[in-house]
Amino acid sequence: MSALLEATGLQKSFGENHVLRGVDVAVPTGGVSVLIGPSGSGKTTVLRCLNALERPEAGTVRIGGVAVDFGALPARRRAAQRAEAALRAQSGMVFQSHHLFPHRTVLENLLEGPVVVQGRPREEVRAEALALLERVGLAGREDSLPSQLSGGQQQRVGIARALAIRPQVVLFDEPTSSLDPELVGEVLAVMRDLADGGTTMVVVTHEIRFAQQVADEVLFLDGGVVVERGPAAQVIADPREERTRRFLRRLLEPL
Repeated sequence: MSALLEATGLQKSFGENHVLRGVDVAVPTGGVSVLIGPSGSGKTTVLRCLNALERPEAGTVRIGGVAVDFGALPARRRAAQRAEAALRAQSGMVFQSHHLFPHRTVLENLLEGPVVVQGRPREEVRAEALALLERVGLAGREDSLPSQLSGGQQQRVGIARALAIRPQVVLFDEPTSSLDPELVGEVLAVMRDLADGGTTMVVVTHEIRFAQQVADEVLFLDGGVVVERGPAAQVIADPREERTRRFLRRLLEPL
């Protein structure tokens, strides 16, 4: 099966810190790839390179029919920005913190991207936004302000907002890391529903049991490289690499 999202040879440095050292990612349509690894391994940087929030020094990213070779971007600044914007438009991003506009209602947060950025008709987008809120379990909360919602509810609004732009791929950057433990389950339940419904997803998470349940492929990163990749059952239950085994042992064994 051909990949909907394909990244090859991603290289990224921050000063003298070489964060990514040639990372490859490929996700078929409807597939779920989960990135795991210790803090500082490059997981979030991979996601931010996939939608050009970070510009890698080298490597190619393709989502559907839109591809950017970051090592050969046009010298003209505006031309490079147009290429990155075209790539960014193919994916929706769900961040660690929801980043909602605090002074706007839930519905207004969902309308912003499709109406203002994409120029789609407001009434069409409104109908889709209300359907998305129902899908994430927030029907009837469209007039609420973010401050009137729990952290889990706000994150579910963030997921609906990412879906509102009709992305080909949804990127999740540790979406439960800032939530109280009792709120984590409601966000993971929405993500499971999306996976079951065929949404193409790349997920950075420390929720290993979730990865085991929904991932088609798990990538273990350390030191800016993919140390191990494969089906969730293999990488999590029976990892081949000692570095992967040590990481999972620390994460899964009781204190």
